[in-house]
Amino acid sequence: MTNTASHRKTPAKAAIASWVGTTLEYYDFAVYGTAAALVLNVLFFPEDLPDGIKVLLSMATFAIGFVVRPLGAFILGPIGDRFGRKFVMMITLFGIGACTFLIGCLPTYEQIGVLAPILLTVIRILQGLSVSGEQASAITMSLEHAPERRRAFTTSFVTSGSASGGLLATAVFIPFAALPQEQLLAWAWRVPFWLSAVVVVVAYIIRRSLEEPPAFLETQAIKVQLSPLTQATRFHWVTIIRIAACAMIAGVSYLFASFSVSFATVGYELDKPTMLWVPVCASFLAILYTPLAGLLADRIGRRTVFIIGAVGAGITTAPYLWAITQGNWPLIFVLGILCNGLFYSTANAAWPAFFAEMFPHRVRVSGLAAGTQIGFAIAGAIGPVASTALAGADLTGWVGPALLAIGLMLVATISAATAKETRGHTLDEIDDLQQSEREKEVVTAAIVLPRSVS
Repeated sequence: MTNTASHRKTPAKAAIASWVGTTLEYYDFAVYGTAAALVLNVLFFPEDLPDGIKVLLSMATFAIGFVVRPLGAFILGPIGDRFGRKFVMMITLFGIGACTFLIGCLPTYEQIGVLAPILLTVIRILQGLSVSGEQASAITMSLEHAPERRRAFTTSFVTSGSASGGLLATAVFIPFAALPQEQLLAWAWRVPFWLSAVVVVVAYIIRRSLEEPPAFLETQAIKVQLSPLTQATRFHWVTIIRIAACAMIAGVSYLFASFSVSFATVGYELDKPTMLWVPVCASFLAILYTPLAGLLADRIGRRTVFIIGAVGAGITTAPYLWAITQGNWPLIFVLGILCNGLFYSTANAAWPAFFAEMFPHRVRVSGLAAGTQIGFAIAGAIGPVASTALAGADLTGWVGPALLAIGLMLVATISAATAKETRGHTLDEIDDLQQSEREKEVVTAAIVLPRSVS
């Protein structure tokens, strides 16, 4: 049996390592979403297409990275449960970073024709496959290193990284978006993609010394002839579906980060640099507030905090989009910050512990990756693409996208209400709580006993 006595929990190091990786993931997400709204629709598609159609096609390349995520989850999730959370976190770190950098190197439609959007799509697919295992592994790593009464707080730093990545990406894009259009389209749009290399180097330095959590090492000491993926899909398929439905609330965030920018700047010709300050302010609030919401989830429950945030984010999307149609900058900023910076961040702080604690630790990465990535895939496709289509060819309709956000909110909150609350249980108790007697029997029967030495 592996000696785990010398291994101890390191919650601070795990939280920082996970935060940096998620910052990279969402830096990529926000850079691509912003570029898709402002630049890629111009550079990678035929010039004679209507503006609304070019934005729609650009959002489709954004969505394809989400569509392939479930496939990556079914590959990387079991690897994380079998070979280690850290192992997957290193794979995804370099996969995401390399793809982001390569997008900045691509030739445009004017240079190589239809091959340009094809290459862009291929890289987005590879990027989506890489991203699919990052967050589940990072959340599990943080959860299993966390103090028992601070699990939601510790795991909230993973999703706090999403706000950090969004803030960093949009802040980087603002000075380039303010350049003359000729310079922005000629070279400046590439620089934010290249800067991802800096985040990769920082994340690698932090992650290389991180150890696997003691709970994982203890699990690995017992050999079981039952794959984590088989166990997860056989005994936890209802939970996977529940998490996928809850994760649909992410569509509201994708709508805010990508669609609303093109809706404002293309549909209503609002000032691009000013509009980009809306997600910057929302992300700044989210960075400060998300850990506090995590503490709240430790105090009053993961499910309660998640539902409060999801309902608030869905409802405030409607007046936010309406404010854009009025060109009312004070209202745009206030409602945008409330929607994404406060309410969505509330749900974002709670869901890492909420979702991860729905599984026993032997299948935690597999189940969490499958559920979240299926949900994010649907939300990532529906959020920006469907909202763009509902806004019309001239990109001026706000009612359809607003109703879409409310629909996503209803799916997420109803599903969350069916889940067990795990705040008052230790991780060892959760292992027992989240396994049926039949599952325990099957796992026990599959244990490989050590051979006796004669």
